[in-house]
Amino acid sequence: MELAICSFASSSAGNSFLIQSQSTRILADIGISAKKTEESLAACGLSCVELDGIVLTHEHIDHVRGIGTLLAKKPYRGPVFTTRGTCESVAQKYPQTEGKQFEIVRSGDRFFVGDIEVNVFRISHDAAEPVGYTFQKGNRKIAIVTDTGCVTEEIFAAISDADILVIEANHEKNILLCGKYPYPVKHRILSDQGHLSNEATGQVLSRYLKEFEGSHRPEVLLAHLSKDNNSPAQAMLTIRNILEENGYYLGKNLSMEVAQREGIGRLLTI
Repeated sequence: MELAICSFASSSAGNSFLIQSQSTRILADIGISAKKTEESLAACGLSCVELDGIVLTHEHIDHVRGIGTLLAKKPYRGPVFTTRGTCESVAQKYPQTEGKQFEIVRSGDRFFVGDIEVNVFRISHDAAEPVGYTFQKGNRKIAIVTDTGCVTEEIFAAISDADILVIEANHEKNILLCGKYPYPVKHRILSDQGHLSNEATGQVLSRYLKEFEGSHRPEVLLAHLSKDNNSPAQAMLTIRNILEENGYYLGKNLSMEVAQREGIGRLLTI
């Protein structure tokens, strides 16, 4: 195993992923409680003290819910990598984190946590200074891109050669438009600083597969599905149809599954 990723939660209610190599363990976002984080780590045979780093994408509650307790109670003493905008916003939400072990990063930065190289790229979301991350060891790479209203060229360049791609499939556009959400909320979600639809994700994946030059079939994990405006079956159906229209087929050109809303998902390894 060069690299592996496991979802602890992925939805509008909470997001968290464990990325690991043989010797390094990184948590991407803590959108679940500190207690659930510790329970999820324990189920993987780990504890907070065995984490080598935490990276935060942005300050929205479904990505930082557990950080205040985790740092205040000190079960985790390692670095927390985040942008300055996210750091300041988190400190406003959780004053007990101010002065803690935050290390400031910016879009374009590359740094190592243990033997894993982390790359930072800008995403398009209505947050203070949101970013996404890729994780690389040797010639193996994992990319996480959620909470972005569009996939910019910067984002695509970062994720285009990922062996495992975690990508948002937040909503089915027609379900959202006909649903119960107020117009301003619908407008926010559909904007370039909102969330990716199933349709948008299908188009991104079609381009990704066209340019993917790996010697093996990539793994795609659909993430951050809306409970009200999407479902695993709907996301898979819409995206599969778009892929097939572009000549790509599940099982042949890629593997694809949906991250669980709650609880530990399947360990994906490369």
